[in-house]
Amino acid sequence: GRDNPGQSVCDNVVPPPAACMTMCDPAPGAANTCPGGYHCTPDGTCDARCTQGGEECGEDYRCTPEGRCVGENECVGLECDIVKCDAMGMPPTTISGTVYAPNGTLPLYGVNVYIPNAALPPVADGAVCDRCTDTLPGYPLSKVQTDEMGRFTLSDVPVGTDIPVVISTGKWRRVIKVSNVAQCTNTAMPAADTRLPKNRSEGDIPKIAITTGNADSLECLPRKLGLDDSEFGKTGGANRIHLYAGNGTAQFDASHSGANGMIPSATPFWADVNNLKDYDIVFLSCEGAQNPDTKPQEAMNALKAYADLGGRVFASHWHNIWIGGAFEGGGSQAPAVWTGVATWNDQGNLDNAEDTIDELDNPKGNAFATWMLNVMGSPTRGLISVVEPRITATAIDTAKAERWVYLQQNGEQYPQIFQFTTPNEALPNDRCGKVVFSDMHVSADSASVTPFPTDCANSALTPQEKALAFMFFDLASCVSGPIF
Repeated sequence: GRDNPGQSVCDNVVPPPAACMTMCDPAPGAANTCPGGYHCTPDGTCDARCTQGGEECGEDYRCTPEGRCVGENECVGLECDIVKCDAMGMPPTTISGTVYAPNGTLPLYGVNVYIPNAALPPVADGAVCDRCTDTLPGYPLSKVQTDEMGRFTLSDVPVGTDIPVVISTGKWRRVIKVSNVAQCTNTAMPAADTRLPKNRSEGDIPKIAITTGNADSLECLPRKLGLDDSEFGKTGGANRIHLYAGNGTAQFDASHSGANGMIPSATPFWADVNNLKDYDIVFLSCEGAQNPDTKPQEAMNALKAYADLGGRVFASHWHNIWIGGAFEGGGSQAPAVWTGVATWNDQGNLDNAEDTIDELDNPKGNAFATWMLNVMGSPTRGLISVVEPRITATAIDTAKAERWVYLQQNGEQYPQIFQFTTPNEALPNDRCGKVVFSDMHVSADSASVTPFPTDCANSALTPQEKALAFMFFDLASCVSGPIF
């Protein structure tokens, strides 16, 4: 029985059970003559090796995470430490807490929290197809997602010491061991343990590329969200965030702990999909203009190919060129397919405005609006006070994209933030990546003109930064249909 994946009882138990010596007929459709819990392997012997989701074990048996067939009522691993409190007339054993951004103060919505029953595989860097239909790693025993206050409660959890709790969204992952979980009562996790990691020593952080621009400072948002300065560096470094210079800041301050010297140019970086696909997420800070001379057709093709592979892209304001093609400043280059997602016409800049969260046509709109109220990002439900909003997107094709936020002006509703999944030409459930466009600048109180990180303000998160923080973590999460 050495041709199937999984762990074999026959190969790993000494001496092997007698059933391993039993011969069987491996022909398709042949009756299973193996003892209960065993199946016939391609070489005609009985084995207890199995695969998750397979049917090797037969009726009344199931496959364990390590590939063994066991009875439906037989416990495995931490399952054996779950106490049936209801049978004693007592409340369930629970673990509760609130998940925060790395800064430890901003609660997060929609984050997975679970108890694993097997070892977690390592998190690989780079663009991958990550759909929400895929199961969480580690064969969760109890799992839940955080609510609009960032809260979670895991029910019917194992009892004992060093119980592992996984906190994850996309490639953000932190594993904390709860020192003691008492039976039939709640164990509350402290806030210090339930925030996402702020550096590599605390857990997994997506590998992120950020291009700088002289009209926005996306590189400053992760700092405000709590990422350590040591995690900001440049290509070749072990840091989780690499900066590339658009027309914004092009060097690191001499005192910066993550890197020194000049920041490499963004132009060759985004022109090659092999550069882009090393990253999980690419953020593009507004440059004040489309600057088509630095974004040739080969770059258009590369960014689309990256997103189609499963990459995540966040484009700020004049980086609309990657979606709509060159329509300001010369040039005729354009991406395939994406030009049909939205229509564009520069309507100018505003000083201040109230943007509206779309709660009707966006599946997460209701949760987004509630979360913004909870984190004091909205003065009134569904409204966001925005400094210096821009209007370049005039409409979206709702069969291809989702509108998250819009600006009401002169009887028109202009999209301020929208999202679509990729490949956009594929069926919704066959898509792998995400693209977010924002016509509002992220960091209105920072200016990417001095060496990093001196270009970043140290003030509290603004309302629009809170709105884009929601998008920051949602962008990293899995792709689910029917997001267009």
